[in-house]
Amino acid sequence: MKKVIVVFANSVKHGLHCVAGKDAGTGEWIRPVADANGKELDNKHGEYMVKPLQKVEIELVKYAPLSNQPENWIVGPAQWAQRFKIEPHEIEGYLDEPETLWGTEWKSQKGTADRVPYSEIESGSIEITQSLYLVRVRDLKLNKYMNAWNKTERRASFSYNGSPYDLAITDPNLDRHLEAPQHQNILCVSLGEEYEGYCYKIVAAII
Repeated sequence: MKKVIVVFANSVKHGLHCVAGKDAGTGEWIRPVADANGKELDNKHGEYMVKPLQKVEIELVKYAPLSNQPENWIVGPAQWAQRFKIEPHEIEGYLDEPETLWGTEWKSQKGTADRVPYSEIESGSIEITQSLYLVRVRDLKLNKYMNAWNKTERRASFSYNGSPYDLAITDPNLDRHLEAPQHQNILCVSLGEEYEGYCYKIVAAII
């Protein structure tokens, strides 16, 4: 099955790529993955890696939802075909308006409202109907610094619908945003894979 998607994220995952976009026809989220476990993508699907706001035609071979990522589709071997792009003023029509970003109850030592217990998802106590949101936020602050273990931290703090958040950033273009901010205070936020009992909320793209 071929689908044209509007790309809203191509973030870093285990040194490879995690792409997410919306069906250009229906507006539904699609996360192309390499296998049924949600494996990240390599560079083999095109001469150039896709960027946010580009439209690409991709081959999807099997729906592969996970309890924490229901939008996952396994991609086929066909090369991705460029189908132009949307303009910045068109983003408004693709925005999501959830009440919260998967709740505000749980936080790590580093963040604020930045994770969800995986056991709650697996048990059905928390139902993840979508693990991707494109949202306009307020008071966005981007940070990059060295932590106490001499590792680079990349984080975004912001307010959405009156609630504060502080999340990790996986957008590979963070340095560009720090040097010359030109974003529209729009974020593509993703619920990540399970890690030490939690699914962490991630800023996959700054738009």
